[in-house]
Order: sequence, then structure tokens, then C-alpha cells
Amino acid sequence: MTIVRNSAVKKVKKSHNLWFEQIMALIAALNLLLVIFDLTYVPFRDFWLNGQVRIGHIRSAYLETEGISLDLIPAAISRVITKYDDIKGITPHRTTEAYIDKITELEQQLLNNSIDSPEIEHILSELRDRSKKMIDNNPFAEAGKSGTLERIKNIMREHLPNADNSAKQAFREFWNADYLRDRSTEELAFINREIVPLLQTNYFRHWGENNSYINNFGLIDFPFGLIFALEFICRTWYISRTYTGVSWRDAMLWRWYDIFLFLPFWRWLRVIPTVIRLNAAKLINLASIQKQISQGIVAGIAEDITEVVVIRVIGQMQTSIRQGEITKFLTTSEDHSYIDLNDINETAELVKIFANTLVDRVLPEIQPEAEALLQYSIEKAIQQSSAYPGISLIPGGKNAVSNITQQLVTQTYQTFSTTLQAALEEDKKFEKLVESLIESIRQSFLSEIQEKQSLKNIENLLIDLLEEIKVNYVARLSEEDVEQILEETRNIRKISHT
Repeated sequence: MTIVRNSAVKKVKKSHNLWFEQIMALIAALNLLLVIFDLTYVPFRDFWLNGQVRIGHIRSAYLETEGISLDLIPAAISRVITKYDDIKGITPHRTTEAYIDKITELEQQLLNNSIDSPEIEHILSELRDRSKKMIDNNPFAEAGKSGTLERIKNIMREHLPNADNSAKQAFREFWNADYLRDRSTEELAFINREIVPLLQTNYFRHWGENNSYINNFGLIDFPFGLIFALEFICRTWYISRTYTGVSWRDAMLWRWYDIFLFLPFWRWLRVIPTVIRLNAAKLINLASIQKQISQGIVAGIAEDITEVVVIRVIGQMQTSIRQGEITKFLTTSEDHSYIDLNDINETAELVKIFANTLVDRVLPEIQPEAEALLQYSIEKAIQQSSAYPGISLIPGGKNAVSNITQQLVTQTYQTFSTTLQAALEEDKKFEKLVESLIESIRQSFLSEIQEKQSLKNIENLLIDLLEEIKVNYVARLSEEDVEQILEETRNIRKISHT
């Protein structure tokens, strides 16, 4: 009962921890989205302002396209989003804003006055003058939007072509009573549709006392930073108390990536802890991505590591040979102390196991094939003898030879198996004979190989052989297709898991 209760408590605790991790991961994701929005607001302000993505609309001496405008954000939402101008210290540019106000004033005057009235003519004169000054002074340059002015000029050249291909001339012709007299409604609709949205994208951004543009994003980011800073302190303290030998400083190093969540600079680095938290909270699965990253790293360094490791091993072997390790091993005296851990002669036991396996299992299994081979060999030898032609002439001579041979082979094989089985029974003398044989072979080999000239030749040959392996094969190994090796590894793992 106690075990069941403890298991239930652990499951509840694990569930609570997962809920906490998921909540903190979602907060981190929200904060990261705000950071991304802040970093991209100014470059993409035109999109947030108009809610449109315009594709095309290229006009040059070589290419001309009309372009397509895609409305992705409703105007009401765009107006709410562009309130963010206050955070970035952005205000409408006075020059372009005054130009828009003058167009609005013209529309209001046309509702109450004729096109030839002095009030209308005065406004048109101001618009012609403002158009010329806008082109000459380029109020878009300060915001880095000179391309917008070029787009306005191209639109006017296309709308009112002239011999000089002049935007100023196009504006002068457009803001003229004779031109607008019969088409004021359509032309002012064209201006509001094509030119005014481009004028609205221009802005002036104020400077702060810190010698940089005003940016009040810190006011929005501060609550998030406070939450993550407190969580970092509590979490690292908990880790230091939970794991033996882990100090609070070690725990902070353990969770080093969480520091990015409350640093007031390099905010884009928050993508690292956010992704880690989302994966830990099981809101996303990065197993396949981690696998690809690890394989990419392996593919990048495997060649160098392989070459270094193999060359290092071969070099160490050459050094050992030069230092006489082979000579030391071969010339070790018989009375040299050898530590026996279990009072068992492992070599003799291995020989005995192999012999038992041969007698008890192998010889009975291969008996038909072995007897057939022996019988064929004996019969062939008899057939090649000088007496066989005479025996073959005797009625039943061939069958007699075959029967005698078969009986001889069967009895011989059976006797051989029985003798081995009897010899392999618990027999101390047999074990001593095996040990004596192995020792005699070892001593004979060592006595022959210990000649100084032979040892020297062996060492030199081994060193030269290892050097040739290093030169001829290590380079090939390092140049081998690492991706092919990784593919073979993946196939092996796939087969082993099925």
C-alpha cells in the first residue's frame, strides 16, 4: 500500500512540474514573440501600417509590371498595431504629413467651391510647390525610405507620361485646375489609393539622451525579465538543494541559458532558452532536429578525429616497439611473479572445453559426412593399387572391398570418438599432459625467437609495417565518405530496432 501511495504522489508531483514547465515555456514564447515584433517593427512598419504586401510594380527602361497588393491585415487592426510608434519614438514626418493634410483640405474645399475658385487655386499652387520640394529635398531619406519616394515618382510618371519623363512635370500637370476640372473625383481617388499610403509610411524617429533612437521596449520587457530572474534564482536554489554536491553557483552554470531571458540586451538570444523550455515541456518535439544536428557535427569532425586517433594509436605502438616492449615480454624469466586470481589454468581449461565440445557435439554431428569422406578416400587408394584389378575380376570383389572399407571406417571413427571421450573424463594426468604440451610449445617458440638478431629484425619490420599502414591506409580512411558511414549506421540501428 505504501509503494502504491508513493507512486501516486510521484505521478502527481511530476504532473504539477510539467504544468509549471509548460506555463513558463508559454510565457517565454510570448516574450520571444514580443522581442521579434520589436526587432522587426521598424523594418516592417509599412506592412503593419497598411496591412498589405505588394508584389511587383516594377517600372524601368527595361521592365514594367503593374504589381499586386494583398490585404493581409484589416485596417482597424493596423491602426491598433501602429500605436507601437509611441514605444519606438516614431511620429509622422512633418513634410509628408503636411502634404497629406493639404490634399484633405483640397477635398473639403471642392465640396463647397468650384474648381476655378481662388481658394482652390491657392491650394493647388501649394501642392505643386510642395511636390517640387518633396522631390528636391527627399524627406524620406532620414528614415531610410528613399525607395518610397522613387516609387511615388514612378507612379506619377506612369499616370501622366511626358516627353522628359519627369515626375515634377507630372505633379505640375496633375495639380492643375484644367486637368482636374472634369475628373477631380477620379483623380483624387487615385491619389488617396496610390500616393497617400506611401506618404503615410514616412516618419521621423526621435533621438534619446543616450545618443540613440528612443526605444521604450524595456517598459514592456521588464515584467517578463523580473519573472524569469526570480524563477532563475528559485530554480537554481532548488537544484542546489536537491542534488548532492551541486552548489548554487554550479546550479546557475547548469541553467546558464536561462540568463538570456532577463538580460536587457542581446534579446534575440532568448530563442535558445525558449526552444529548450518548449521541448522540455513537451510542447514541441526536437528529437529529429537534435539527431540531424548531432549527425551533422559528427560528419564535420569524424574525418579529423578518425585520422588523429588512428595515427596516435599507430604511433604509440611504434614507440612501444622502439622501447623494447616486445623484447621485455619475450625475455621475461620463468620465475617472474605472475598473479593468479583464481588458481585456475585458464589455457588448459579452454583447451578442455574446446575438446569436450568437439567430442560430445561436433564429432557425432559430422559422423556421416566424415565416414563418407574417409570411405571414399580409402576406396580410391585401394583402386589405385596394383592388386585391385585382380580383385575386381572376382565375382563380388568390388562389393566386398566396399563393405570391408565401410566397416573399417565406422569402427575406426567410433574408436577415435570413444578414446577421446575417455581421455577427456576427469583425469588429472590428462590435464597435466595438456599443460605440459602448451608449455613445451611456448618454450620452444620463445627459445627460437629470443635470438637478438631475430628480435631486432622483428622490431624493425613491425615499425616499418606500421609506418606503411599509417601512410597508405589512414589517408584512405579519413577520406572515406562520412555520410555513407552515417547512412550505414542508421540502417544498422533501424534493423536492430525491428
